[in-house]
Amino acid sequence: MNRGIVLSLWLLVCAASFSVSAQTTHRDSVLAEARYLKSIYRTDDAIEKLSALVRPGAMDEGVLAELADCHFQSGAYEDAAGAYFMLSSYAPDNILYQIRLMQAYSRLKAYPQSIQAGRAVLQRDSIPAVLSFVGDTFRQLEQADSALWYYRRSLALKPGNEAVLSKAVGLLIDKEDYDGAIGLSRPFLAEDPDNMTIAPLQGLAFYRKGDYETAAKVFQRQEDAGNDSYPIHYYLGQSYWHTNVVYRAERELLAAWQIDSSDVNLAYSIAAVKMDALRYPFEQEAGVWLDKALQMLEPDPSMMSRIHQQYGLAYYRKMTAWDQAIEHYKEAYRYNPKLISALSTIAYCYQQKKEYKTAIEWYEKYLKVARPGSRGYEFATSNLKYLRAEKFMEEP
Repeated sequence: MNRGIVLSLWLLVCAASFSVSAQTTHRDSVLAEARYLKSIYRTDDAIEKLSALVRPGAMDEGVLAELADCHFQSGAYEDAAGAYFMLSSYAPDNILYQIRLMQAYSRLKAYPQSIQAGRAVLQRDSIPAVLSFVGDTFRQLEQADSALWYYRRSLALKPGNEAVLSKAVGLLIDKEDYDGAIGLSRPFLAEDPDNMTIAPLQGLAFYRKGDYETAAKVFQRQEDAGNDSYPIHYYLGQSYWHTNVVYRAERELLAAWQIDSSDVNLAYSIAAVKMDALRYPFEQEAGVWLDKALQMLEPDPSMMSRIHQQYGLAYYRKMTAWDQAIEHYKEAYRYNPKLISALSTIAYCYQQKKEYKTAIEWYEKYLKVARPGSRGYEFATSNLKYLRAEKFMEEP
């Protein structure tokens, strides 16, 4: 072969190799610069640098991975999802791409797609954090049973994960599976009995179950351990109230009020506890707190009825303030027409005032809606018979 031709071919090969080498060097230099820009949160500049390296029809995994990460970091989750979808299709064995795709879909609130990506990861590796993430996604879809299934799988691999356990126990409480919540939390608390995340949840499960004595013990232990939070004081106070330890209930509910005075139910509870403690005069004790509740309350018929009931009960117990009791029981009934016992109480108040005609009218109203054979029905029937006889004797 002619030496000139050979020399020309050799020069062409060298030139091509030099060109490829130069392109590689340029690419690596741009990638390094983009990574630095990303590390200092100049993601827009990094995206601009990386986008210049993208060539139509060519797949550069390293460049696309950096570009996807920049989109994710900058909050462009749709672009990130598109890039990670391409990467996971190109490199299906790369779990990281599937995890990032799962996260990007979740940020877009595309929860079914996020679950699908998460399941693809779990087919390759049972990663506790991914199991928990899929559980979180099902919880966003309000599919509690599926969320619990994934939380339980995550906890089976990592039993001491407080964050996952708290979510699972919280879901069980929401589902009113209080025994399930107590059982799930018990092994964890056997190792860490004063844990300030899980123990209060277990206490709440006991409280919602109606086991107020055990709930009080759990919340009291938390308080003794230094947990000075609103829920501890509130539920400890409520637990003591339900177990008739009224003076302790009052102290704890007032401590809760010092932390957060925005809950009308708390103001109502304090008033009711003071009523049960028989603090008089009424207006200076329970009445002050009922007034607070009324001032705080947006018109909620159920709560308004309960507040007026407490007012009525307070005046009723005085055995002299019948007019005030009548006024509040009428309001309680107006807000809650299902509170038919108020009709009988109003009748009784009129009876004590010796306004027999009006008392008869209210007893008759009550008997029209009361259940025959009930204690209230028998009480009203007996009093009505007595009043009619009294009224007959008074007539000329």
